[in-house]
Amino acid sequence: MLSKAIEKALNEQIVNELYSSNAYLSVASYMDSEGLKVLSAYFFRQSAEERGHALKLLHYMLDVGGNVLIDDVKAPMPTFKSVEHAVQESLNQEKTVTEQINRLMALAHKECDYATASFLKWFVDEQVEEISTTNELLLLVQKAGDNNLLLVEDRLLKQGVTLSRAQLPGGDD
Repeated sequence: MLSKAIEKALNEQIVNELYSSNAYLSVASYMDSEGLKVLSAYFFRQSAEERGHALKLLHYMLDVGGNVLIDDVKAPMPTFKSVEHAVQESLNQEKTVTEQINRLMALAHKECDYATASFLKWFVDEQVEEISTTNELLLLVQKAGDNNLLLVEDRLLKQGVTLSRAQLPGGDD
């Protein structure tokens, strides 16, 4: 059984993950409007992944008898000054999520909720990957500069990012 503090924090994290999903939708839409279809596809997939994180938390709460209460999700940044700005904001968001997950883990330890701490370990590891990947993308965008963003798209294609929206929930390519 979850303590009230853990239950409240997990509910807040579900909302945080849904916000991250929406933030990535905003970035994906911006990239699409800039004609950067590969970057757009990349961020649409990131959005789906963040929604998956919210669902993972939600299902855990249901599995352990928690009371799921999804609060309002604030609107993400609607537009960006540049591709670099959009990717920088994505990195900032991943850093924020990392701090949130770390606080959740600390609370689980404080509450002696070792089942939740064990569950959260996956998120801790996932955030290492998210920060690393987003930081690498930011460095690539910075090195390419505004005039060579198609090289970034080419690199992402070579790394296996595809343009197929059919692979995404709600996609129909």
